This record gives sequence, C-alpha cells and structure tokens, in this order.
Amino acid sequence: MIVWLNGTHGAGKTTTSALVRQLLPDSRVFDAEKVGETLMDITPPLPWTGNFQHWPPWRPLVVETARRVLDYTGGTLVMPMTVLVEEYWREISTGLGQHGIPVRHFVLHADQETLRGRIEGDTVLGPSAFRLAYLEPYAEAAWTWLHGAAEVVDTTHLTPAQAAQRIAEAVKS
Repeated sequence: MIVWLNGTHGAGKTTTSALVRQLLPDSRVFDAEKVGETLMDITPPLPWTGNFQHWPPWRPLVVETARRVLDYTGGTLVMPMTVLVEEYWREISTGLGQHGIPVRHFVLHADQETLRGRIEGDTVLGPSAFRLAYLEPYAEAAWTWLHGAAEVVDTTHLTPAQAAQRIAEAVKS
C-alpha cells in the first residue's frame, strides 16, 4: 500500500511522514522528490520546464520506483510529495492502480496565513520565495480538485504527531 501525503510547502508532509512511518508497522518513507533530483542531475540537463514534475519521465519513474520498492520489501510506502496538477496525480494514481497497488491519498491542509507563517519562520530551510510561490497554486488546486480527490487533514491547529495519528488510524481502519 501507499500512503501519499500531499499538500503544499509548510503543511507538514516531511515531518508527518516520518511520524506516520513510526505508527504503521512494516512501512518506509519514499520521497518522490528524489526521483526529480535524479532527473535534474542528468548532463547535459533536460530542457528546463520550471518544475521537474513537468518532465514526462518523472511520473512513470515515480510509479515504477514505488512498484519496485514494494515488490522488494512489501509493506507500506509513505510518500510525502506535493502534486498540484490533477493530470499528474491521475497519471501516478492510475499507474499505481494498474500494478494493483492501493493508494490512500491524504492532503495535509492549513490556511494560507498558517502556511505563510510556517514557511517564513522555518528555522531549518529558512524563508523561501520558491516555497511561498506555491501557496496560490495550492489554493487553486485545493478548491478545484485536490480536496475532492483525497482525505483532507487540516493541520492548521494540529501538531505533526496529531496529524500522523489521524492518518495512521484512518489507514488501519
């Protein structure tokens, strides 16, 4: 099974995914961003599109990597990864489904003010214009399709541990 944690920067995906892994037996965290980073390391570089998710190889490579890891290890993959383009989410989720891999899709949500405060106050990564730039696209995706395609966990007033607990309980039920 895959437990996909979607949402924008500052929602708590990375922290929550590590905590979910601790609550789900036989689980591992797989960050699909690493697939994008691998593609970014190709030389000469692939034509730049502004985001590695726009490169056609990224989505099937995420599916194939997740499938291969699950074939090898079994269990559950917890995947913290923002996907705001509906077509890309459909491609990934359909690809996983074609391999018989069930997906529980969660969106970690917080209001715009909370997200902005978290990003601007991040003591590890520091304030980031790149991360702030995704607030509006996230709001649009949430409104138009994303919240309808996932189980929404509002993290505005939750700790990452509380969010992880809710997700783990939902997955186990």
